[in-house]
Amino acid sequence: MTFSIIARCKKTGQIGGAVSSSSPAVASRCLHGRAGVGMVMSQNITDPMLGTKILDALEQGDTPENAIKRLVETEDFIQYRQLVALNNEDEGAVFSGEQTLGVHGHFISTDVVSAGNLLDHDAVPQAIVEAFEQTDGSLAERLLVAMKAGLSAGGEAGPVHSVGLMVMTKDIQWPIVDLRLDWSENPIDDLATAWQVYEPQMNDYIARAVDPTTAPSYGVPGDL
Repeated sequence: MTFSIIARCKKTGQIGGAVSSSSPAVASRCLHGRAGVGMVMSQNITDPMLGTKILDALEQGDTPENAIKRLVETEDFIQYRQLVALNNEDEGAVFSGEQTLGVHGHFISTDVVSAGNLLDHDAVPQAIVEAFEQTDGSLAERLLVAMKAGLSAGGEAGPVHSVGLMVMTKDIQWPIVDLRLDWSENPIDDLATAWQVYEPQMNDYIARAVDPTTAPSYGVPGDL
């Protein structure tokens, strides 16, 4: 019930992902990132712990392909899962179990992977990747453009209602972008609006965490 993308930006060292679904709160279950390590999607009939296990394996030096392969060999109910992984160096990897729902597929290119299930048609992941590759700008912006392209290409077979966007960078241990809408009639457009609000403030929030003495005023009532 999901379509997604994970990608990296070699120029900035950022890695990130975006995911949308007809189910509520998709990002809290499916989208997993770790600074300096990688980005993972655990989707379809979701087990969020698989995202953590893949990130642990990537951190220990496994490639995305090998990290997923280990879970395929050892995890119960793995045929119900769709897994997507990307680290900072290797080609991305995807696994879609035999019980993956509906029309499903994936597309892998340099620095980017897309996958989905219960899709309108199996070319949706390719449309997502191609839009990402043809777009300039920040990683977050490119991920949003790609998700809009996936929706325009057919997206999920039914309407989507939730979406999430996450971006990590190597030298900061938390996501510099972690935006989500857990239920909306137009989640991808609404998330794009949230990004337009957050983007000009993003570096201010980073400064407040790293060194509050350098941060600008908070711009709220009572802040002198």
